[in-house]
Amino acid sequence: MAKKIMIVDDSRIAQLQLEKILSDTDYEVAACCQSGEEALETYETVQPDLVTMDILMPGMDGLETARLLLQRHPDARIIMISSLAYDDTIDEAKRIGTLGFVYKPFDGDQVLLSINNALTAAQG
Repeated sequence: MAKKIMIVDDSRIAQLQLEKILSDTDYEVAACCQSGEEALETYETVQPDLVTMDILMPGMDGLETARLLLQRHPDARIIMISSLAYDDTIDEAKRIGTLGFVYKPFDGDQVLLSINNALTAAQG
C-alpha cells in the first residue's frame, strides 16, 4: 500500500515538481495545500504518512504550521522543503520536531531520500 504524502507549498510549481518526483514511486500524493491554515484542516481528513512543508507561505508560515500540527498530532512526520537554508531556521525546524530539511531548488533523489529517512526514523 502506498504511503500518503501531503504537500504544503504555496508555489504550484513546487507542488507539481514534487508530484512528478513521487509519481513513479511507492508514495501517493494524497493532498496539496497552499497555506498553513489549509494544511491544518486537511491533515485531519487525509491522515498522511508524511507532510512536506514549505516555510515561506502567506498567512501562517511553515514553522508555525509544523509546530501546531505536531502539538495536535505528535506522531505526524514532517520534512521541511525551503529555500530558507539558514542554520537558525534548520535548528528551529529540528527543535519543533521535524524529521528532515530539503533545500530548494531540490532534486528528486534528495527528496526521496529525505522522505524515506523520515519514514524509517519514525518507525524506529
